[in-house]
Amino acid sequence: MKKQQAVDFWLLLPLGGLIVFGLLGVYSATNGTGDTGLFFRQLTWAAVGGAAMLFVYYNDVRFFKESAYGFYILSMVMLVAVLVLGTKVAGQTSWVRIAGFSFQPSEIAKMATILALARFLSSDNTDINSLPHLVTALAIPLLPAVLIMLQPDMGTTLTALSFIAPMIIMAGFDIYILMLLVFPLVLLLTGFISIYALAVMAVVFLLVLAFQHHKLKLHQMVTVVLGCIGGLMANRFADVILKPHQLKRIQTFLDPMSDPQGAGYNVLQAKIAISSGGVFGKGFLEGTQTQLRFIPAQWTDFIFCVIAEEFGFIGASFLILLFAIVIVRLIWAIFSIKNRFVELTLGGFVSLLLVHVIINIGMTLGLIPVIGVPLPFVSYGGSSLVGNMIMVGLALNFFHNRRSLGY
Repeated sequence: MKKQQAVDFWLLLPLGGLIVFGLLGVYSATNGTGDTGLFFRQLTWAAVGGAAMLFVYYNDVRFFKESAYGFYILSMVMLVAVLVLGTKVAGQTSWVRIAGFSFQPSEIAKMATILALARFLSSDNTDINSLPHLVTALAIPLLPAVLIMLQPDMGTTLTALSFIAPMIIMAGFDIYILMLLVFPLVLLLTGFISIYALAVMAVVFLLVLAFQHHKLKLHQMVTVVLGCIGGLMANRFADVILKPHQLKRIQTFLDPMSDPQGAGYNVLQAKIAISSGGVFGKGFLEGTQTQLRFIPAQWTDFIFCVIAEEFGFIGASFLILLFAIVIVRLIWAIFSIKNRFVELTLGGFVSLLLVHVIINIGMTLGLIPVIGVPLPFVSYGGSSLVGNMIMVGLALNFFHNRRSLGY
């Protein structure tokens, strides 16, 4: 019997570094508040995530593929249940409280959706370029996205859609057709931001489409025009379509000074914290913005500014480097392990992780509207931490059994 391969320390060690960064950030952000419970809860969730990783790591890979649809159905039931029985926090019914701990089913649902979509796309009977199979592939992630949107949670909804395009492209879907489907949707969403952004995006899309065939065709122009019409309608009726707090976030993204004491407050204070950290930082527990609580609940979505202020440019860069190592290692596994289910599962996780990192750091820097997306492994939140650690455990499992999977 062939000996099992060793643990992938190129994945495990950076993961440990990210979790340590997160624990330090949560501890510093809550230091002196009299509420050390958040730090110990996060530590507890890290331990739970570690146990879940071990369970996933030592389980048979076939179990996860064969159980993918079961996990998916269970997660859909949980999403429906949270709408009925969930606890409302900050206007969102996204959490279920169990024995004093708040649990967010949507974080686990994203993992289950990736597994279910990977199983469907990796089936020998699936032809992603046929309309029935394409509709089924799109329906698998769209169902949880709709349920999450009903909570309503815009940030989690967007991240729950982030892995659709990469996974169906990996399954062999025609990229050109995907562009014709996606571009109008992107233009519609861009319309919520501004007319100028919509115009720039439309020109970019026209150039990309023209490059495909060295000239613009009628159906390409119709696609972009329809997207622009949708964007203009979205811009005109944004106050009807969006919730007031969502509309305010977009307005303050365009001009944070329009409401410096309200919706723009967090971003402005985050920029001050990041810039004040300098090269080497002010030192652990020495950040003035952090310790004086200028940013409410800074241990969640704005934890990056805590790290940047106290550990400086070097610390923030090291944090980003750890993310880069994890992502590159996962991409390496995609190209190295010749197994369709494994490739698609890892592709979905890479897409989800990358979008989370880009959106979280981007909104902290004021480059992206604030939509409430946590920084994976770092932000306070047990559901997100455990869910992401399970996905890493699955990747470690794939690496461990790579010879039998096809290496």
